[in-house]
Amino acid sequence: MNFRARRLFVLSLPLVVACGGSNTELPPPPSKVTPPPAPVAQAPAAPAKPAYPQFPKKAVTDTYGDTKVVDDYRALEDPKDPAVVAWSDAENAFARKMLDGDPQRSAVASRVGALMGESSPQWDGLVQKKGNIFALERRPPKQQPYLIVLKALDSTDKERVLVDPNAIDASGGTSIGWFAPSPDGKKIAVALAKGGAERGDVHVFDVATGKEAKDVVDQAEGAGEGMCLAWKSDGSGFFYTHAGREPNVPKDGVYQRIYFHKLGTPIEKDSLALGKDSPRIAQWELESSDDGKVTMARMEYGDGDKWDQYILMPSGWKELATKDDCVKTMKVGSAGELYLLSSKDAPRRKVLKTTVAAPSLEKAETVIEMGEHVIDAILPTKTRIYAIEGIGGPSRVVAYPLVKGKAGAAEPLATPDVSSVESLVSLGGDDIAFASESFTSPRAWFKVAGKDGSVTKTALASTTKADFSNVEVSRDQCTSKDGTKVPMTILKSKSVKNDGQNPALLWGYGGYGIVIAPHFQAYRLAWLEQGGVYAIANIRGGGELGETWHSQGNLLAKQNVFDDFYACAERLVEEKLTNKDKLAIEGGSNGGLLMGAEITQHPDAFCAVVTRVGIYDMLRVERDPNGRFNVAEYGSVTDPKQFQALYAYSPYHHVKDGVAYPAVMFMTGANDPRVSPYHSRKMVARLQEATSSDRPILLRTSANTGHGIGSPLNAQIEERADIYAFLFRQLGVTVKK
Repeated sequence: MNFRARRLFVLSLPLVVACGGSNTELPPPPSKVTPPPAPVAQAPAAPAKPAYPQFPKKAVTDTYGDTKVVDDYRALEDPKDPAVVAWSDAENAFARKMLDGDPQRSAVASRVGALMGESSPQWDGLVQKKGNIFALERRPPKQQPYLIVLKALDSTDKERVLVDPNAIDASGGTSIGWFAPSPDGKKIAVALAKGGAERGDVHVFDVATGKEAKDVVDQAEGAGEGMCLAWKSDGSGFFYTHAGREPNVPKDGVYQRIYFHKLGTPIEKDSLALGKDSPRIAQWELESSDDGKVTMARMEYGDGDKWDQYILMPSGWKELATKDDCVKTMKVGSAGELYLLSSKDAPRRKVLKTTVAAPSLEKAETVIEMGEHVIDAILPTKTRIYAIEGIGGPSRVVAYPLVKGKAGAAEPLATPDVSSVESLVSLGGDDIAFASESFTSPRAWFKVAGKDGSVTKTALASTTKADFSNVEVSRDQCTSKDGTKVPMTILKSKSVKNDGQNPALLWGYGGYGIVIAPHFQAYRLAWLEQGGVYAIANIRGGGELGETWHSQGNLLAKQNVFDDFYACAERLVEEKLTNKDKLAIEGGSNGGLLMGAEITQHPDAFCAVVTRVGIYDMLRVERDPNGRFNVAEYGSVTDPKQFQALYAYSPYHHVKDGVAYPAVMFMTGANDPRVSPYHSRKMVARLQEATSSDRPILLRTSANTGHGIGSPLNAQIEERADIYAFLFRQLGVTVKK
């Protein structure tokens, strides 16, 4: 479900030439001939900008309260306009000519491809039901992960492929968004999406035979998100999320609701179960207990990480908590307990307990108080509550023993330093499994024995040919503009010296309460082995330090995110890990907005920028099909204070003529359902017009991908090869073979 060499181009001020006549009378000619004066040194001419494709400006003026805002490139918002298509194609051709013409790209692509295309499998999304263990297996060079079933974690010899999108679609354009097995482990629902889309058609398969049933739910919500389907305990049908099922509901992803499908009946007869009066920006998720006897639902208000919580009682659905109660998730215990993860008066979260039989938030008791670290997730078992604790980005597993219904002191389990943990999975009794990885070690699944808390690596452990043994990982922090201490992680080879001459790449996101945790990517070695420094900023807006960390970086406080990131960049320079002429930055989606803000607020602080699927026009984004869901995070232009905050940092509106902007590569997918590609088109057109620099501003558009979810392996390799080749060229790195 997840980010700064010598300049190749010398900057100089434009040569100013005064034009026009003069009324001054010329002096008389000299009385005698004198030698001509010595030649006067001419100021060097300004470097010429590349000959970018041109798109005609046509001003459109919008009025927000008393503020008039002119938009010269509004026409680029229409993806069907032939002029827009032609310009976009020309920009892509311009970018491809520069990228493909780079003499180092072939070597970079070869190295990146070797690192990303290695044969070791990786397993994600582990679920156990009645002795069947299901997982998505990713095994390069296959283009997409496929669904497997196996009986135990100690061997993969008898794993069996259930659904393989590579066999369904040899082009790699079809992906598995999510899957949900029935409580008895005999059936499984699988969402298949195409071309980078995030809605998929749900197909039902028999686990024993692999045979597909006739039941197909078209365009269900949640592909790539998970928690969007819950089976009935007897496996006779399932609840699912969908937008636009009724004839009078718009078909643009709004008004999500929950429906019930009984197996063997026409989809047209599916009944509305919950959400009839839910708001336009409702986003529903579903979950059930291990045995399927308890079904829960939660509704998020847009992307604001605020939830209403529901539980299905014999009498029907009961609302247990509203968004103001700050309950994030609910989990069912083995003896009918209902555990609630809450941030009410506890920004690093606490755990409450009520019962499934008579659920009551008012009568719930606190079983785990808020502690020093953030509780990111919980899993109750027979005699314990396991929890994932976040520590500013990295995380670990702790176990709270239950004694007479009360939780004892936390007992940390053995996990690697500066690593991340996710996906706590019940294996029955007090046994669980969890996945862990670090920046230098690939993902592995571990089994925890409930009887003694011992941790054992299972057979579902990825290996890598990428040798990170010479890479050191350190945690550092910088001081932001307002004095806030901001953590970040730094990766570099042990031989790299703090001499200020290293190429460096700083990655950031900072939004939606998302934790940027240690994550293994083999391709990073292609950067590090060229003497590069790689840094990850855990800036505000994320959830690394709890709910307060998030709220200090959204809505009216969004500028803190940009200040934090800039402070991290300054820290790399102060520590002599790099200098501003060898510093590059990268981010995507909300991190693309971050890149746009850094480009416009600190254009001289970085040599090169890679920004992927980003938002740049903050005054128009809420008009987009998915943009209305982002209002909870960014705000709305209809609110005067929020408008002023949005307008104050909106990257598109702060591009200034005559500024020497850094080299920038914008990357977008034509099928992006989350961020409309026009944001990249408008920002590129404006920057190309405004910059006084000869450093390139490129627009790379992928015709067959979206926001990045479900992209085939080859597309991922090509994207990363373009990024590193572009950055190496701009930072003056001669690639060592």
